[in-house]
Amino acid sequence: MTSRVGPRTPGTNGGDFKPREKVASQYQMSASLKSEVRRLNLVHLLVWLLVAAQVIVSHLNLVSHDTIAMPYQWEYPYLLSVLPLLCSSLSLPKNNISYLVLSMISAGLFSVAPLIYGGMEMFPVAQQLYRHGKAYRFIFGFSAVTVMYLLMVVAIQVHAWQLYYMKKLLDSWFNATQEKKKK
Repeated sequence: MTSRVGPRTPGTNGGDFKPREKVASQYQMSASLKSEVRRLNLVHLLVWLLVAAQVIVSHLNLVSHDTIAMPYQWEYPYLLSVLPLLCSSLSLPKNNISYLVLSMISAGLFSVAPLIYGGMEMFPVAQQLYRHGKAYRFIFGFSAVTVMYLLMVVAIQVHAWQLYYMKKLLDSWFNATQEKKKK
C-alpha cells in the first residue's frame, strides 16, 4: 500500500486504474436486472395492498357496501400473488436460482391466471355498463368494474415485466454458473 504523502512509483500518474477496475458484464447485467425486479416487486406490492384493502374493508364492513363494493371472485386467488413476490425477494440477495424459478411458476398460477379469470368474470358487467350505462357496484362513487379493469391493466403490465426481467435474470445467473463450472 502506498501512502498519500509517500513517493509514487515512477512512470505512473494515477490514471492507470481504468483497465484494472472493470466489472464483468454478467455482473453488471445482474445488478441492473435485480434493481428492475425490486422496483416491479414494489409496484406489485402496492397493487396487492389495494386488492387486499378492498377485500378486508368489504368483509369487515368497515364502510358501507355503497362506498366499497364486495370483491369479485378473482380477487381472492389474486391475494395469493404475495407468494411469488416473497420468493422473488428471497432469490435476489444470494442469486438463488431455485427461488427465482419458483417465483416465475407461481407468478403464472397466482398472479396472471386470476387476472385472466377476472377479465372474463367482469366482462358481462362491463358490457352492461357500456351498453346501457348501468352500474350496480361502486368504489368511492366510480363503477367498480371500471376501477378493477384499470387495476388489472396495471397489474398485467407489472406481472409481464416481472416475468420478462426474471427470465433475463435467470439467464444471466445461469450463464454465470456455467462459466464458473468451465473453469
